[in-house]
Amino acid sequence: MSALTITHTHAEGTLIDGTSRGDGSAEILKAQRWRWSRNLGSWYIPQSRDRRAKLPQINATAAALRAAGFTVDVDIDDTYRPTPDVEADKIARQAARVDALDAKADRKAGTAEAAWAADQAAHDALPEGGEPIKVGHHSETRHRRAVEKSWNALGKAVAAEREAATARGRADAAAKTTDRRYAPVTVARRIDKLTAELRRLERDRDGYTRTLHTDKQTGQKYVETHEAASGDYRERVLAEIEHTADELAYWKGVRAHQIDAGTATAYNRDVVAVGDLVRYVGHFHRVLKVNAKTVTIGSIVGGSWTDRVPYSEIRGLRDGDGNGVRIVDGARVVDTGTDTGPDAA
Repeated sequence: MSALTITHTHAEGTLIDGTSRGDGSAEILKAQRWRWSRNLGSWYIPQSRDRRAKLPQINATAAALRAAGFTVDVDIDDTYRPTPDVEADKIARQAARVDALDAKADRKAGTAEAAWAADQAAHDALPEGGEPIKVGHHSETRHRRAVEKSWNALGKAVAAEREAATARGRADAAAKTTDRRYAPVTVARRIDKLTAELRRLERDRDGYTRTLHTDKQTGQKYVETHEAASGDYRERVLAEIEHTADELAYWKGVRAHQIDAGTATAYNRDVVAVGDLVRYVGHFHRVLKVNAKTVTIGSIVGGSWTDRVPYSEIRGLRDGDGNGVRIVDGARVVDTGTDTGPDAA
């Protein structure tokens, strides 16, 4: 049997080398949820690039292959790459994917065009004026073949047109993936998520306590204590903290660049005041309360309750009189005389 090597790096993901067609490894790898990549020329574990090795899946695969008679070595490097390198790699791969989908869409469009031309030729071969088939006449067989050919050509043209439209839709969607990933709202949400994740990891590193329940009669608090991480787990937590901090620094840099470029605005509780009008989901809403991470507005659907809007999702700001509000060097500046517009109330 072949000698196989399962490798994992953050740059390449989890791959297996040494397999060949017909050696019996494909069925085992499929059962273990591996996939074949023509581009890589190798089996791989989906969504394994720039992530920690999926040890349970890797170990289960190695055990199944060894049970089938293969010699299997496992080589894992779980070192994270710097976030700028990861993002540059993602952008490059996405650009290559867009080019490939564009080329496929063009091929499908050419196929559809040829199919419609064949349909027109088959239609032109039919007798003029929609002449009916003359049953029993010497032309009956030829006429029926022409009708069937025309009908088949039409079906192929319609199918080719649908495939071309699907391919073009996938190409257009792929072209917007990177833009969506770097959209200001998406970046702000990612920063919030990474900040919360970093706090969680730091609590695991240092240990923490939390109150589970307080007895209303005695006032006694029932506290759950979590010891600081130790041993191998601590080493993993420290690595995750370093990686998460690196990601957070990168995306904060992206956010700062967007603010400097004017594509994002750093709204916060220091520049938004009660009574202001904030633009959210296409309309302006009056601010009822200013919170640490959100503002409270009246229900956007007209109910008696209130809704909370994260600062990152505010699309515009006006004071209570409808004047525009800008942020200059982190300070609130009101532009008096700004046109309030039809939806400013």
